[in-house]
Amino acid sequence: MAAFGLISLDPARADLVEVDLELALMVDASRSMTERELEIQRRGYAEALRSPQVLRAVQSGLLQRVAMSYIEWSGTQRVVVDWTLIETAEDLDAFASKLDWWFDPALRRTSISEALLFGASQIETNDFDGLRQVIDISGDGPNNQGRGVETARNSVVAKGIVINGLPLMTDEGLGRAWHLDGLDIYYRTCVIGGPGAFVIPVLDWGDFADAVRRKLVLEMVGLTPAAAAIPVQALARDPSDCRIGEKIWEERRRYWDEP
Repeated sequence: MAAFGLISLDPARADLVEVDLELALMVDASRSMTERELEIQRRGYAEALRSPQVLRAVQSGLLQRVAMSYIEWSGTQRVVVDWTLIETAEDLDAFASKLDWWFDPALRRTSISEALLFGASQIETNDFDGLRQVIDISGDGPNNQGRGVETARNSVVAKGIVINGLPLMTDEGLGRAWHLDGLDIYYRTCVIGGPGAFVIPVLDWGDFADAVRRKLVLEMVGLTPAAAAIPVQALARDPSDCRIGEKIWEERRRYWDEP
C-alpha cells in the first residue's frame, strides 16, 4: 500500500513530455519597433537557431531535448510559433523556418508585465514538463502599460520560472522618443529574476544574432554569463526606477494634450 501511494494519479501530468528546458521567447513588437527592427529580430533568431552552437546546447542536457515557443508582445501578445519539441538540427531548422517576416502597423504600447504573465501561463498550460522553465524577454523600452513590472516579475519567479532579459539599446527609429539610458540597468533591477537570471544588452543591430545565439546557449546549458560592468554615468532618468516607463508615458501624454 505504501508503494501505491508513490504513484502519480494525475493523468494530465503523466501525458506531459519531459524536456530539459521549457523556453518562452518573448519578442518585442511594440509601437517603437520599426519594420526593419522587427525583421532583424525574426532573422536574428532564425540564424541563431540554425547555429551548431545551439544544436550542441540542445543535446547537452540530461534528456537532450527542449521545448520552445516564439511570442511577439506589445500591449497584447501573439503566438508566432507554438510550443515545439526540439531534439535535432532538423527541428531547429523547422522552427526557424516558421519565423516568416510579418508586421502589424497598429499603434501598440509596451507591457512587459503582461508579457511576463502571459509567458508564465503558456509554460503552465503547455504539453511539456521541463527540468527548468525560462522566459526570455527582449525589449527596447521600459514597461508603460498594465500591471507594475515588479509585481508581475515577482509573481512569475514565485512559480519557479527564471526570467532573462535582452534589452535592445540601439536608440534607433521610433524608439528614440521612448529611449531610456541605462535600459540594461532597468532590466537588471525590475525585469529579470530567479536563480542565475541574466541580461545581455544589444547595443547595435549588427550584433543581434550573435547576442541571441549566446543567450540561447547559456539558457540551454543552464549557465550564467559573467556580470557585465555598468559604466558610471549621469542619467537624465533613473533606470532603476521600476515606474520610469509609466512616468515617461505620462510626460508624453501631457505634451500631446497641451494646446
